[in-house]
Amino acid sequence: MPRKLAFSLLLAILVLFAVMAGAQAQGGGGQTTDADAQCLACHGIKGREYTLPSGETLSLYVDAETSHNSVHGQKGIPCTGCHTNITGYPHPAFTAQTQRDFQLQMYETCRQCHDEQYQATLDSMHTKALAGGNRNAAICTDCHGSHDITAPNVPREKISLTCSKCHSAIFEEYKDSVHGAALMEDGNPDVPTCIDCHGVHSISDPTTAQFRLKSPEVCGKCHRDAAIMSKYGISTDVFNTYVADFHGTTVTIFERQSPDQATNKAVCFDCHGVHNIKAVNDPEASVVKENLLVTCRKCHPDADTNFPASWTSHYIPDTKHEPLVYYVNLFYTLLIPGVIGFMIAFVSLDALHRIWLRVRGRFSKEAAHE
Repeated sequence: MPRKLAFSLLLAILVLFAVMAGAQAQGGGGQTTDADAQCLACHGIKGREYTLPSGETLSLYVDAETSHNSVHGQKGIPCTGCHTNITGYPHPAFTAQTQRDFQLQMYETCRQCHDEQYQATLDSMHTKALAGGNRNAAICTDCHGSHDITAPNVPREKISLTCSKCHSAIFEEYKDSVHGAALMEDGNPDVPTCIDCHGVHSISDPTTAQFRLKSPEVCGKCHRDAAIMSKYGISTDVFNTYVADFHGTTVTIFERQSPDQATNKAVCFDCHGVHNIKAVNDPEASVVKENLLVTCRKCHPDADTNFPASWTSHYIPDTKHEPLVYYVNLFYTLLIPGVIGFMIAFVSLDALHRIWLRVRGRFSKEAAHE
């Protein structure tokens, strides 16, 4: 009897400590629901963890303040809003063998509230990689977190930092580029983050012919926007002149008529780079005068030193920039309509003259018969 009494007393003390720890965790978070307080009575104890069959340890600790300050906590969504299979204690049997097993089991919970975003991911590169056996391919919680979910774009550089968790090598290139430096150092709201070029939930394969053909449109979202470009003294002719030249015209035709067929005609990133784009006046830029021949020779291996001189740098020629080209264009602008107009006038007058001769001859014959 004393042994049973001692055991009951010990159990009561343990439960009391658990409740006190939960109350302490609740106090740290500021506000929790009664249901969450019950969860935090155990899960609010630091150091609580579970050893998986793989030997990995899974932390069972949830910081009450972090959870409360998350987007779910601010909306009052309780723990059981996501852990819908938890109705009491003991919990259902734990079937995950590894930490990744557990993450892959849990992430589809997100579709209960975010089905539109979930459906968009089904055609993404991440989901295709996951279906192909790559268990490390990104899932919802890899990007957004679990108990600590906050706005994904506040601050804005958080977007690219999120991508860097898996794509660190690409991020290192990007952060030193003209776009990345402006974002990471200055928080510039106009420069593109990863998702502006690649998409958010429906990320497509950037190695396909279709992505390549559409890439000028991706760049054009910003570079033909007069409101954005005017802030930085960049002309929207950068985009318009590309579309109008041989490269751009060919790519546009392929995009409309054969979107899945590859073309070797240059798109923006062939000349400017992909993630490592530099400002056009940067000595390391691939399009700066000193480096331009090397850039051209990637597609035109026989190009000589005069070859880059034919490029007008995406400017429409005028009296200040490329004046010779401007005056040649002006000459032909006047010459061609003038020659064609003269020929039309000549042919028209000749036709009228012939008609007049026929009419006059007929009248002459009729007058002779009378």
